[in-house]
Amino acid sequence: MIPKDCKRLAEVDFPIAVVSKHSAREKSIRHGHPSTLHLWWARRPLAACRAMLLGLLLTDPCDEHCPKYFKEKARSLLPTVQGEVGLTDKDLRKSLLKFIGDFANWDLSSDRTYLEVSRGLVKAAHPEETPLVVDPFSGGGSIPLEALRLGCEAFASDLNPVACLLLKVMLEDIPRHGLELADELRRTGAEIKVAAEKELEEFYPPDPDGAKPIAYLWARTVRCEAPNCGAEIPLMRSFWLSKKAGKKRALRYKIIRPEGRVPYVEFKIFDAKGNKEVSDGTVTRAKATCLCCNAVLAPERVRTQLVEQRGGADVIFDNDGNRSGGALLLTVVILRPEERGRHYRLATDRDYKAVLSSMRAVLEMTKSELQSGVTKIPHETISLNEIRRISVPIYGATTWGDIFTARQKASLAIYTDKIAKSSAPDAIVRLLALALNRLLILSSAHCRWKPTGESLIDMFGRHAIGMVWDFAEAPPGSESNNIFWNWLQQFAAFIEFSSQSRLGVGHVQLADATHSPLPDDSCSVWFTDPPYYDSIPYAHLADCFYVWLKRSLAFKEWDMFSSELILKDGECVVDRPHSLSLSTKDEAYYERKITEAAAEGRRILAETGCGCIVFAHKTTEGWEALLSGIIASNWMITASWPIATELTSRLNARDTASLATSVHLVCRPRPEDAPIGDWGDVLRELPNRVGDWMERLQKEHVRGADLVFACIGPALEIYSKYSKVVDAEEREIPLGGNPEALEPHKRGFLAYVWEVVGRLALEQVLGTAEAMARNGAAGAVEEDARLTALFLWTLQSTNGEQAGSDADKSEGEAEREDDEDEAPKGKQKGFTLIYDVVRRFAQPLGIHLQAWEGRIIETKKGVVRLFPISERAKQLFGEVGAQTIADRIESSPEGSVQLTLFAGSEEGAVPEIKGRGRQKKGVMVSEEALKEHRGATTLDRVHAAMLLQASGRANALRALLKAEQDRSPDFLRLANALSALYPKDSEEKRLLDAMLLAVPR
Repeated sequence: MIPKDCKRLAEVDFPIAVVSKHSAREKSIRHGHPSTLHLWWARRPLAACRAMLLGLLLTDPCDEHCPKYFKEKARSLLPTVQGEVGLTDKDLRKSLLKFIGDFANWDLSSDRTYLEVSRGLVKAAHPEETPLVVDPFSGGGSIPLEALRLGCEAFASDLNPVACLLLKVMLEDIPRHGLELADELRRTGAEIKVAAEKELEEFYPPDPDGAKPIAYLWARTVRCEAPNCGAEIPLMRSFWLSKKAGKKRALRYKIIRPEGRVPYVEFKIFDAKGNKEVSDGTVTRAKATCLCCNAVLAPERVRTQLVEQRGGADVIFDNDGNRSGGALLLTVVILRPEERGRHYRLATDRDYKAVLSSMRAVLEMTKSELQSGVTKIPHETISLNEIRRISVPIYGATTWGDIFTARQKASLAIYTDKIAKSSAPDAIVRLLALALNRLLILSSAHCRWKPTGESLIDMFGRHAIGMVWDFAEAPPGSESNNIFWNWLQQFAAFIEFSSQSRLGVGHVQLADATHSPLPDDSCSVWFTDPPYYDSIPYAHLADCFYVWLKRSLAFKEWDMFSSELILKDGECVVDRPHSLSLSTKDEAYYERKITEAAAEGRRILAETGCGCIVFAHKTTEGWEALLSGIIASNWMITASWPIATELTSRLNARDTASLATSVHLVCRPRPEDAPIGDWGDVLRELPNRVGDWMERLQKEHVRGADLVFACIGPALEIYSKYSKVVDAEEREIPLGGNPEALEPHKRGFLAYVWEVVGRLALEQVLGTAEAMARNGAAGAVEEDARLTALFLWTLQSTNGEQAGSDADKSEGEAEREDDEDEAPKGKQKGFTLIYDVVRRFAQPLGIHLQAWEGRIIETKKGVVRLFPISERAKQLFGEVGAQTIADRIESSPEGSVQLTLFAGSEEGAVPEIKGRGRQKKGVMVSEEALKEHRGATTLDRVHAAMLLQASGRANALRALLKAEQDRSPDFLRLANALSALYPKDSEEKRLLDAMLLAVPR
């Protein structure tokens, strides 16, 4: 048994960089990976879970309480996968850490030798009984799966039945049945595939020439309401079909104006050479432009018309079976026999007849019920509590059946019926149901066509279901290319791959994390990844799968699928307020649920056990709620390790809940007799502790916001080891508080953490401590330089790219911004950070954000944008422009160069600032403060020089640089600092570096 006071390896050291590399790489792995079983949001990389579990399970050989037996066993095991271990305990620790890093590699995850060594090490650390690992927020199952891989027992629970079904398949069925499950799955799946294809043939017929349709490209439509028009407006983002090199295809339209009738458009497919030949789309931010008269239909009218069509995904036919409105089939993507590549053709009457046939079939299906008593077609209402992320109800798609076309509903219902009636074992039926879910995310009226790849983008390209104006419909497939069958093949591959690891059987249960069914002191490791505050509405999104699962599983899992929809009352998330939402899940609710869950974890944890909580939220509210819950339930944080787990493409200016790293907080139950801490001692220790940690993280290539949030861990190690922290007057210092307050007991501990991180960052990038020591407070750089430097420093990304830059938005992200609640008014340059993050840095460092609004920053909807250099030209040079100012500089006597700031602007204007979720309001700034900031600052002068560089006025630039050199060293110091902070591919970086080359030597 591990001695109570013996430290675990993860409490003293961890191979951050190596594990991060393997974790990030894993995002692109598919073959044999659990992610192929089912979509789950925010799934943890197996590499990070495996490595952290080993760190939690193994003891530190340098600890005086480390059992001798463990060290001897480790020395005998490790040489089989690496060289001989050194003689000292430090050598052994180093070898163990190397093993943890190496075993994080996906390629070694099923290697027999590495598996034997890892399980041998765990057994040596826990010789008396197999350790039990508990994860009460199991979700995608990464943590319990890796626990089984390491030879532990695993208890996985979740409140979401969709997650529990996935967990049951992955942790119970596959380990229990092994390879025989793959064989049976292929046999049963093939039977269902053939039977379903036969029934679906009339809905997706091949072309008369033998070509096979692989996608149907549709557009929802509305009617123009302009006088004397009434034309049908196809809602299209773009007229592009293919953007592949050498094969660019697009649609061209022609307006037909028949006498006495409503005008309409005809489409033609043509070979496009570039964007200039292709017309702009017809819809932007829900405003529809008529192709026939150019009138604009307002968003509310677009919405009203689509509501009348129940979302507009279906075709409207007249009594004669002819299309009269609704969805318009634009193009059919086909594969031709003996020809390579995709081809495009226009819609025909034959295509519409197939659609009409499917609509009649669905009408018959709605009249019958399954054996379980539910209708064949989902009629369950979509909740309005998450209208921000599932916005389709405001466009008329009010039920879960409405997000599919009639033909898609018929297809899914046929597969569902085949699965429900299957006589296969329950384990096979569960896998078949998961394959159906894979089919439906590619078979909804919210999938897109990607012209650059000539492929579909599934409906869950982001953690939301927003309105899609034009959408792509994929046939379930034919004998040669069947989506359902393809996924079954991937499932079989995962089963075969998993069987190589000879996993033990886990235990899965539908349970609330705040009410664990386990007894006291029963687990060795409590390791979990709780929901990220308001980041993902898991239950609301999973309803899309739930309504089909309860139909395909019939009575087989009825205990989990007996309710109308997923029960959401106990889900540990924040539902952001919305006018249509009745939810009361606010910040206090989330903190309370986390506290209760953490208290349960503490209850079931053995006396010698330890815990770990993962979090990756970029808002301070989310962090404060999580940390408050952990500390309130009497845990103390003993270590924290940021592991890069996310792809760069997830980080964009408008995603406020993603980081490149996930911080793993290692915890222990705080002793009942923990002492009371002195605030003075805590405050003195904080800078050294955080400073040392920042230095360590930077060596591990952790940067920016990832580094900021990772520093919370070591700061909490100081704070959480005490039962409470009090000041000289015995007033308790809370964890959070009002960051703008002056007194520590009102301000809260975390405000000081942010201040320390900010000051240390400024010392690194600007050398302010040295300047202030030399010249006094006046020698420090001005506020705008400090704000800019901190802004850019925070935006640095662990994986080497700027987190808030325009470049971060992937093509998929950009293509998914259609709903007017989500789409930007216009693409603006610059860099962005969440307002709350900027405020937390600025306030303690004497930076008044209000004074710099409209000058170097702009705040909208809770996001602060740092102006790019191009937007500062008018401020710095006035209406006359850079060329006129350059003329003046060149003609000025040496040493008399002056910079006129805000020429022609309204100096008395009150800046505005808009905080997150609040109404727009003017923020009053004193006249004295405004006067203080109207003079040209060092940052202004640097920006002016950059603009002169951009304008090509070399003589004026050299004159300005000479004058600035004579003025003080601050100009070059700031310019060099900013050059190191701006992203390498930015215009600002290019101009700065070119300008610095022109500095007189």
